[in-house]
Amino acid sequence: MSRVVTFGESMGLVLGDGVGGWEHQSQARVATGGAEGNTAIGLARLGVPVTWLGRVGDDALGRRVVGDLRSEGVDVRARIDAGAPTGLMLKSTPRAGATTVDYYRRGSAGSRLDAADLDDLPLAAGDILHVTGVTLALSDSARDAVLVAVERAREVGALVSFAVNHRSRLWGSTEAVAAYAHVIARADIVFASDDEARMLHAHTAPDDLARALAAAGPTEAIVTLGGDGAVALIDGELHRVAAVPITPVDTVGAGDAFAAGYVAERLADSDAVTRLRTATLAGAYACLHPGDWQGGIRRSELDRAASGDPVTR
Repeated sequence: MSRVVTFGESMGLVLGDGVGGWEHQSQARVATGGAEGNTAIGLARLGVPVTWLGRVGDDALGRRVVGDLRSEGVDVRARIDAGAPTGLMLKSTPRAGATTVDYYRRGSAGSRLDAADLDDLPLAAGDILHVTGVTLALSDSARDAVLVAVERAREVGALVSFAVNHRSRLWGSTEAVAAYAHVIARADIVFASDDEARMLHAHTAPDDLARALAAAGPTEAIVTLGGDGAVALIDGELHRVAAVPITPVDTVGAGDAFAAGYVAERLADSDAVTRLRTATLAGAYACLHPGDWQGGIRRSELDRAASGDPVTR
């Protein structure tokens, strides 16, 4: 059976329990997060065989990362780096409706990813490799490793899925755009928010942004629009999908869940409309829980979520 492989950094995550900056917090919860790991968990919850490749420190947070991924059904191929700690994120709510994430990942195990971490890359024809712009930004060695992974995927006949996931705190837009463009030209599926797409292309209309992304190489270009849903150019045909009406609790991880929903249906060879509907539902569900992946939708919940019936009978 075909599978999805994700490659990148997963980290420890500390979430403040109250509203306000960290100087005002008295309680917090420990969890894990990171774009590629979040997507891997989202895929596993949708019944997709999925592998996460990465690197963690020889420490408690690294063991927590591996444990969380495995407990969610992800095949973990983690390299233990005794010379660097597992990265850490602090997530707070400085005011109602706003989220701030502070990263402590410089010199982390994940930032030291390199091509040697791909020695156990389990890709074959029909599989999908999913990578993000976050890993491109971590370090030169991590960026090179992503590019090697992409080329290996293409060599064996696997599809390449790329989520831009721009992190302005990690690098400048000029350097980032060049790296994103390099991967987009080699990808089959690309996800970008409307802001990210505008960083790459001088358009304002969502339809034009999707067309511009697709013109750069991918056959499936998806632009997410937040509360306005998404627009996609898939195999030359333009599609639009409305957002699911929700009251969000925490939007961090929504894009990762959206990508998981889309890729899961792509692997199942579902039609474009089904891919986008599942992606939109997955993204919405992720916003209903204060964590990066804990609100992820399960395959058994999809039909009920689509019907709008909140009661399980």
